[in-house]
Amino acid sequence: MENIITHEEYVKAQIRLEEIIKLDLVSNDTPEDDPLLQELDDVSDIIEAYEEEHYPIGLPSLIEVIELRMFEMKLKQKDLATLLGTSATRISEYLSGKREITLNIAKALRSKLNIDSDIILQ
Repeated sequence: MENIITHEEYVKAQIRLEEIIKLDLVSNDTPEDDPLLQELDDVSDIIEAYEEEHYPIGLPSLIEVIELRMFEMKLKQKDLATLLGTSATRISEYLSGKREITLNIAKALRSKLNIDSDIILQ
């Protein structure tokens, strides 16, 4: 298949992908040189390229990443405040977007929560 240009071609590629999968035309045991396996790879690549162009998924915001880390670490705002060396009120202001994160808090987020500096700087 060639690059998908229209939405209709994208839908056709999705339908073909579903046919290959639902009909069990390929499996983990399918030889790598099998034409259907190659078609599956090609159709998947085309769909992925179309979706990346037309339905991009942006990076999460810093607040979303902080909230995720809090969930993962089972931290409440008060716990996070203690960990970062600030008040629970200040954490609430950061998470609600009422206050910008300071350089010291940004450094603490990097070191204590292991949040990537690229996300902090966005």
